[in-house]
Amino acid sequence: MSSIIVRGLDDSVKQQLATQAKEHGRSMEAEVRDILTKAARRPHIGMALLAAAQDVGGIDDLTIPERDDVARAVEFE
Repeated sequence: MSSIIVRGLDDSVKQQLATQAKEHGRSMEAEVRDILTKAARRPHIGMALLAAAQDVGGIDDLTIPERDDVARAVEFE
């Protein structure tokens, strides 16, 4: 199993992790491990959408309409 060191972590983030870990009844290291594992295994939405499009025949035949609108500045009054 690998180890990493996170430098420059804000103290408030460390405190929040410690609080979460306590709420979940585990060490801060176990809490961070769980958070990182879930984040790394979360499916990438872009890749999921691409796979779904490929499952139904792809997107090569889709036409993309040209934009003819002009961006305008927001006026705050």
